[in-house]
Amino acid sequence: MEETVVHTNKTFSGIDYSEKKLRNREFVQCEFVSCDFTKSDLKGNDFEDCTFRQCNFSMVDVDETGFRNAKFIGCKMLGVDFTRCSKFAFSFSFTDCHLDYSNFFGTKLKKTIFKNCTLKDVEFTEADLTASEFLACDLTSARFSNTNLEKADFRTAINFAIDPDDNKLKKAKFSALNLDGLLYKHNLDIDYNN
Repeated sequence: MEETVVHTNKTFSGIDYSEKKLRNREFVQCEFVSCDFTKSDLKGNDFEDCTFRQCNFSMVDVDETGFRNAKFIGCKMLGVDFTRCSKFAFSFSFTDCHLDYSNFFGTKLKKTIFKNCTLKDVEFTEADLTASEFLACDLTSARFSNTNLEKADFRTAINFAIDPDDNKLKKAKFSALNLDGLLYKHNLDIDYNN
């Protein structure tokens, strides 16, 4: 078995990892700027306290990849299957990211911050999003079923459809202006002018 190569406090800028295999690497407090990971194979690598800025992670293979306190800023992350990541190192924040068509089915995402992200067609079924924040996020066609959304903040989120009968919503936060996202199944005609 190959020895793990550890990178600490390094900046990787403009590197093209697309469709490449990256193996036996551990990155601690590293920063990745404008790197392309499209369809790359990151199986078994670990990223701890790393920041990714303006990187492309579309269709990346993250089997058993560890992300602990990973920050994604301005990243394109289309179709990423986060269910394949290591469960021992699994904590993120996302700012200004495109996460459309990604999969978080059954994952534990407590206190995760999604800020100004598009989350179209994202799978959140059976995920634990307790106390997570969806700040100015577009949740068009995102799926929530048997999802723990207790204390989650949706006050500035748009285009979500969440069935209160099918999800845990105790103390979740919503704006009076986006309550139609909770009532969609009743096909009501809501008038916001009165």
